Amino acid sequence: MDSYTSSSDMSAGMVGAIFGAFFIPCLIIWVIVVIGSWKVYTKAGKPGWASIIPIYNIIVLLEIIGKPIWWIIMLLIPCANIIFGIWMINLLSKSFGKSEGFTIGLIILPFIFYPILGFGSATYLGPSAKEAQGNMPFNPNDYRDPFNNQNPPPQNY
Repeated sequence: MDSYTSSSDMSAGMVGAIFGAFFIPCLIIWVIVVIGSWKVYTKAGKPGWASIIPIYNIIVLLEIIGKPIWWIIMLLIPCANIIFGIWMINLLSKSFGKSEGFTIGLIILPFIFYPILGFGSATYLGPSAKEAQGNMPFNPNDYRDPFNNQNPPPQNY
């Protein structure tokens, strides 16, 4: 009976060592990504803590990149979520003036590229989504009748 107890203690110790060997590096990488994304959100004028709240972080990210909130539904659909997730990351890098190569870096090595984006010299240029570029919020005084081109709206600039 004594040999059984010592072998189970030894196997439990090995499991703990293996778990620790994988858990600690993953935790360190996760902390680096969280710090980098916190800084990215701050650079975009959003609260940094929003990057660590599940679901809310996606809502804020959609505001940063200029996409509508209903995209969250697309992230729940299998296979479509991969496409929309990559698209969101690409729009994030474009919002900071980076190229598609930087997008690949954000996808493959986020623990390196999120801190580069957050702590580097990149500045937030505004939402990169085509729909969000140049569009002003709705102004009821600036309504144009599509059937009457005689009366142009007043210019409120």
